[in-house]
Amino acid sequence: MTTSLPFSLLSPTPIKSSSSPPPPPLPPPPPHHHHHHNHPTITNNHSFKPLTRRGAIGFGLCLKFLDSVQPASAAPESMTATPCEFTVADSGLAFCDKLVGYGPQPQKGQLIKAHYVGKLENGKVFDSSYNRGKPLTFRVGVGEVIKGWDEGILGGNGVPPMLAGGKRTLKLPPQLGYGMRGAGCKGGSCLIPPDSVLLFDVEFIGKA
Repeated sequence: MTTSLPFSLLSPTPIKSSSSPPPPPLPPPPPHHHHHHNHPTITNNHSFKPLTRRGAIGFGLCLKFLDSVQPASAAPESMTATPCEFTVADSGLAFCDKLVGYGPQPQKGQLIKAHYVGKLENGKVFDSSYNRGKPLTFRVGVGEVIKGWDEGILGGNGVPPMLAGGKRTLKLPPQLGYGMRGAGCKGGSCLIPPDSVLLFDVEFIGKA
């Protein structure tokens, strides 16, 4: 089965309050004011994941997870030690390959695995799959994660696709992340504030 997506990656999808409640034990995500790109989702396995457009992945789960999550550790030293010079694509996504992969590139709709560390622009880590000891599993290019992740791994708009075994840092402008709404908001504060620029150290493991 596909591992539930981490909250930080879920594509923002508005969920009607009148509809049936989200899968327990998570509350529904806040309404999204951006257009159709809805991805943030989180599952019971305590992973921070991107929502799908249908909001089926479980963004609410992510919120409960955040209540008990401990500060995320950084990525392995190999992911952070090398200086990174970003290339900016037409979409506004910036990327830097720290290690070019050796395996096949992902195909749209393919179930893949990737490790990652998500940080705010100030360097604060808000999520890490390394902490959980398990990579994120999701279908790439079909809106299961925030738009910047699909583009940053699958490629497009001037961004080359990652190859299995590769490590890349992605810098997402708000419109490719959580936009005006932010994410993980509770009691007036947000784990990911509105209009945040996000940084992700991504290790593309390969086909799941």
